[in-house]
Amino acid sequence: MRPLTPFAALAALAALATVTACGGSPAADTAGGGGDGEGAKGTVTVRIPDPGNSGVLALGKKDGSLDKALAAVGAEVAWTGSAGPFAPAAQAMNADQLDIATGSITSGITSLSRSPGFAFFTATDPDPVGEGILVREGSDITAVKDLVGRKVAVNKGGTGEYLLLKALAEAGVPADQVERVYLRPDQTAAVFNAGQVDAWAVWSTYAVAEIGSGKARFLADGTAIGSDNYSLNAVRSKFAKEHPEIVKALYAYLHEHSAKEKKDPAAYLNVFTDAGPTAVNGKAKEVQIAFTAKAGTVDPIGPEDVERFEAVARFYADQKVTPNKVDIAAHLLDVEELS
Repeated sequence: MRPLTPFAALAALAALATVTACGGSPAADTAGGGGDGEGAKGTVTVRIPDPGNSGVLALGKKDGSLDKALAAVGAEVAWTGSAGPFAPAAQAMNADQLDIATGSITSGITSLSRSPGFAFFTATDPDPVGEGILVREGSDITAVKDLVGRKVAVNKGGTGEYLLLKALAEAGVPADQVERVYLRPDQTAAVFNAGQVDAWAVWSTYAVAEIGSGKARFLADGTAIGSDNYSLNAVRSKFAKEHPEIVKALYAYLHEHSAKEKKDPAAYLNVFTDAGPTAVNGKAKEVQIAFTAKAGTVDPIGPEDVERFEAVARFYADQKVTPNKVDIAAHLLDVEELS
């Protein structure tokens, strides 16, 4: 595991405030209080967004392996709502309605700028091939510079806006020469396919269906853009302070099973059903398997990760996405030192 000694406060990926068993932090003090549920015989309830039909948590929900891992530390899961954009999940943690959530460093930074009650405790390396800027097949846009004067759909303050701004910066294109159209990712496909925007900056959750349909392609993927868009796991600050052993158990589970998913992506698709809107089939399934095989695993946050987090925070401030540089170091946990 990678120690965080040089960067003690900057070590987690998506939503845990800096807390330790021996003391709280300002972030921990702002967390919602008193919401930790207890089941039968004092079992601690961990509230996690329902994972849907794919991924590590979905398979863990189905085969009982997650229940077993949590039971070993006196906990049980309560599936609350559904997985989706990080911003509403962050609000739910702040309101003491959720304990764990997953998001990107980019959406995490914007959420951290609003009196957070959470911190990040894991990091997954940026997706090299599953995120990027989509254009429709047959589009005359063949390079990032061709986006000048065009409309690009992005989710405000999150992955999409970051990917577009980063791609423009890498290509030397002033950001104000491209029109950003702010849309929710789950509402963008119809707008994109109708030609109401020229491109869509997005991640694999939504890109797979578009590429799998044969109607879209990446103009530039994460590697070409030079993305530092880590995926992070966040925890409600008060929960982490009171139940560090559960946070450690969750990390261990996610680390082990994310490595298994990378080796055998197909086993983590269509977990509950292979039909309907949540299923991935045909060419889209092939695309998803290829993306997952090249993705990262859930790891502790190391010094090299922190440096890249800071670079994203500076970039967001420079691009006026956030009013000031977010102090991300104050909202990271060293999962190996929790006790």
